Parts: sequence; C-alpha cells; structure tokens
Amino acid sequence: MGGHGALTLALKNPGKYTSVSAFAPICNPTKCPWGVKAFTGYLGGVEAGAAYDACELIKDYAGPLPITPFLVDQGTSDNFLTGDVNQLNPATLQETCKAKGFPLTLRMQDGYDHSYFFMSSFMDEHIEFHADKLYSVD
Repeated sequence: MGGHGALTLALKNPGKYTSVSAFAPICNPTKCPWGVKAFTGYLGGVEAGAAYDACELIKDYAGPLPITPFLVDQGTSDNFLTGDVNQLNPATLQETCKAKGFPLTLRMQDGYDHSYFFMSSFMDEHIEFHADKLYSVD
C-alpha cells in the first residue's frame, strides 16, 4: 500500500491505530502530476481524489488527535522529491499538520533516496516506534 495508504487509512479511521509511520509517502497527491493523472484516470477527476489525499484529509479532520505523532521518514536525495518531479510534498504535509495542530514527526534523512536501502536503514527504528506504542497500550 505504501506510506500514502498508511496515512490515509489512519486518517479515515480515527482512533483505530495506536501508531502510524510511513517511508517517503505521496503526501498531497491532488497537487502532484502522478496524483492528478491517477485520480483523473481512475476516479474521473482530481476533486474525487481529495478523499484519498492525506493533506486534504488532515485539513478536514474532525476526529480525536492522535496521542502518538505520525512518523514519516523522507530521503533528501529522493528522485521523486527533487527538481521538476516533486511528487511527494512532505513540506506541505508538515505545514498542514502544523496549521491543524496535528501531531507529526517528519524526519528528513540526508542523502537517502527512494530505494530499499533507505527503508532498510530506518526500518528497525520504525519497528521500535510501533512496538513501544503497542506495549504501552492498556
């Protein structure tokens, strides 16, 4: 499902998840070329894609704020982040969360790209993050 799916599932199901994390998610797909193409092709228009856009879901979020911030890791050398390609928009996610008071930990990992190596480098930290939250649940 990827990071985008993890974020949107948690946002559409308030209170169902103890912790949420993602690696290099597409944070604002209604505002990037990939999302525009996908939502137009599959849903008939970008407007219909707002129901599947983490930033749009946070703007309209009315559920209880998570106790645990969402954890997002993003590589600074990700080819989907830089230049004309900019598909991921983590800064927009950060700005949207801040404006709404929604808890987020965004970690920009210097020099990492969109590869398996990036994910494997931080996977243990994500597992520990989730384990700590699960073990603290009453």
